[in-house]
Amino acid sequence: MKYFFLSEGWTVGRVWASDGIWQITAWRRPPDIQRLNICLVENHELMWLHRIEEVVITVEVKPNASEFVSQTIGQVVLKRLMTAEQVIDRLGTAEARCQLQNIQSVV
Repeated sequence: MKYFFLSEGWTVGRVWASDGIWQITAWRRPPDIQRLNICLVENHELMWLHRIEEVVITVEVKPNASEFVSQTIGQVVLKRLMTAEQVIDRLGTAEARCQLQNIQSVV
């Protein structure tokens, strides 16, 4: 698995695998992308951790709310996705917060 952090209010757009842009008809499914219940707080901005399958090499992200439309950034392409070890290193050096839906799962 690979990982990336995505700001609150941003969403995933196009996805690329090694053979080009992800084609749902060719793969017969969308790419497996899951937002995890872990986020970083940087400059009062929430950065949510996402897990994506190994075959993905590039992810396009873009703002999904009208409040971001006036900003100059329309989209960003993430080409350096993180490994699990890099995520743990990043969480160790940042103010991290875990949002638990079911406390019984960790007790």
